[in-house]
Amino acid sequence: MSKIDRFEDLIAWQKARILTKDIYQVSQQGNFARDFGLSGQIQRAAVSIMSNIAEGFERYSLGEFHQFLSIAKSSCAELRSQLYIALDAGYLDQIKFQQLFNQAEEVAKIIGGLRASVERQKNQTDS
Repeated sequence: MSKIDRFEDLIAWQKARILTKDIYQVSQQGNFARDFGLSGQIQRAAVSIMSNIAEGFERYSLGEFHQFLSIAKSSCAELRSQLYIALDAGYLDQIKFQQLFNQAEEVAKIIGGLRASVERQKNQTDS
């Protein structure tokens, strides 16, 4: 397995970037855009996912990377919760909700796998 030197090469970050773009697109339309509280909060949650992956990677410490991945994964949960609010408020139809929800779940699973890998590496270096 080749060593990753840039956070931009992480699949988790790449998928989080796409999710963030898609969240921005839907939250800047119609009534969703006029709900400044929810649209801003869901955008911040999406940005938090990709930003925490990047920041943790750049810390060059497995322990800190693991911690930042945990925060990124938590932001995925926050985003999924906010998607329910957007659905219930009528800002998203069921199809768009499901698409974004599935993307957020996929990103969370990838982050979880990366976090487990980082944990294993951390434990090997601690031994």
